[in-house]
Amino acid sequence: MRLKELRKKKGVSQQRLAMDLNVNQNTISRYETGEREADYKTLILIADYFDVSIDYLLGRTDKKETNR
Repeated sequence: MRLKELRKKKGVSQQRLAMDLNVNQNTISRYETGEREADYKTLILIADYFDVSIDYLLGRTDKKETNR
């Protein structure tokens, strides 16, 4: 998942992202290290937060655009 890359590019800390998504900071850390996988609702929240497609977030495409 490209979460860490997107988070750093936007200049957002793990703590800030966790607060904005209403999850624990440790959860964000585990997503970034691959220790844990986000459920589909959380994937949608993360993709919307960074305004990217879920496919981009998961590394399935290099196109950031969403279909909105």
